[in-house]
Amino acid sequence: MTTILLSVLGIVIFAFGLLFSIAWHELGHLSTAKLFGIRVPQYMVGFGPTIWSRKKGDTEYGVKAIPAGGYIRMIGMFPPGPDGKIEARSSSPFRSMIEDARSAAFEELQPGDESRLFYTRKPWKRVIVMFAGPFMNLILAVVIFMGVAMGFGFQTQTTKVAGVQDCVISQSENRDTCKKGDAVSPAKAAGLRTGDRIIAFDGAAVTNWSQLSDHIRNTIGKATITVERDGKQLELHPVLAKNMVVKKDSNGDAVADQYVPAGYLGFAASTEIQALSFGDSVSRMGDMISNGVDSIIALPTKIPDLWDAAFDGGQRKADSPVGVVGAARIGGEVMNLDVPAENQVAMMLFLLAGFNLSLFLFNMLPLLPLDGGHIAGALWESLRRNLARITKRPDPGPFDVAKLMPVAYVVAGIFICFTVLVLVADIVNPVKIT
Repeated sequence: MTTILLSVLGIVIFAFGLLFSIAWHELGHLSTAKLFGIRVPQYMVGFGPTIWSRKKGDTEYGVKAIPAGGYIRMIGMFPPGPDGKIEARSSSPFRSMIEDARSAAFEELQPGDESRLFYTRKPWKRVIVMFAGPFMNLILAVVIFMGVAMGFGFQTQTTKVAGVQDCVISQSENRDTCKKGDAVSPAKAAGLRTGDRIIAFDGAAVTNWSQLSDHIRNTIGKATITVERDGKQLELHPVLAKNMVVKKDSNGDAVADQYVPAGYLGFAASTEIQALSFGDSVSRMGDMISNGVDSIIALPTKIPDLWDAAFDGGQRKADSPVGVVGAARIGGEVMNLDVPAENQVAMMLFLLAGFNLSLFLFNMLPLLPLDGGHIAGALWESLRRNLARITKRPDPGPFDVAKLMPVAYVVAGIFICFTVLVLVADIVNPVKIT
């Protein structure tokens, strides 16, 4: 019963974090739209039936039943047709899509709104309005991440010895026990012990695992390591062996299933939670953004594995895309981990930071109906108007983003199918952190 209650608590906490993130995103659109004099009839968090709403000024503020997104309605998102009016409905399905979108943009038009339409604002103002929503998510992600990194920290490998290997085993071999004929590990032969903290390598001070790991990998043969043991400093003289070890990428992270020959000492590094400096936190945040971009680009390649996990009983990979349901389940798992409460809080906050970063990156894709699609439309309009001015040609007028609505429906359909696939996988074969 306790496990169930903690899981529900984790899901509820994540749901509130999700709602706040959505409301925060839409607040960016709302505040900048009002700043530039655009009328906003609605500001809603969620979809479906309205649970609560209240009108203040020109805007109805409310919460809807399904916490899977949110929106604001701005008057005049698309320009009228070539004749200055909403064009008549056509038998063409594509034309119908365009005119349905155009009609929706003007359906709440009131006297005096002619000067408060979205499309009449200069392109740079429209870019700011559409960028403000994702940017709010980026701000929230950075603030949460930096707060966790500098105030709490992350599990970090240190130079303290957690255990000493008995023999030299290639890391490419799938075993952890010694065989007859295996050489004694350099660490054991030199007298390294569990609990020792390595503070120098060949006379060069080492303060973190990355430094020590590089020294070890780059050394084959005799070396001198200085350790702290029971409050005293000792010098040990191992002879490092050449061994196959896990390859590292440019960021110093291990590359799965790839091995290279390098120096080998033979001990396991202890991990501790360490707060990061401001500079290290910024660097780690940069890595997080870079990894997020790579993940967005790689989404299409994840579909086969997702399908196998959802319908064919395949293994759900640790880097598999996770939807709202999957993230909420992870939140429930976090609350059941046998770790201190502050660790749970830090993990929940980190989960929320990752969610907000994903919202920012996803919404910046230059595709309608995403915010990035409207930004791309405004930038294109600005480019062609400036080119017309430079070449002294007539002003081509506003770019009619409504003409891209058939493409937007295709993109939305793909996103919906992908979302359903992730949802099924999250239910039947969820990603687990335990």
